[in-house]
Amino acid sequence: MWKHSVFAYIFVMAVVTYLIRMIPLVFFRKEISNQFVRSFLHFVPYVTLSVMTFPAMITATSSTIAAGVSFVIAVILAYKGANLFQVSIGACTVVFLLELFL
Repeated sequence: MWKHSVFAYIFVMAVVTYLIRMIPLVFFRKEISNQFVRSFLHFVPYVTLSVMTFPAMITATSSTIAAGVSFVIAVILAYKGANLFQVSIGACTVVFLLELFL
């Protein structure tokens, strides 16, 4: 009985994933000319990455203070123009040092 429910879950997830990717192709056949929609779609990957990363960043440390300071440092580095690798190294270094000394 257990194996059947696992296969049902996998099937439902596959169908939902397929529908999410197929529905826009069916409904939007022309190029999107609305500037608001185009800018919204441009930022969807960045927002998705942020939504997945931010909770993990807060809960991955043993100290909420270290996570908050690390977040502030990451935002400052990104604002100054650092690339993703430099921002992540800076944030990880701040968390390491704060948890080492606090």
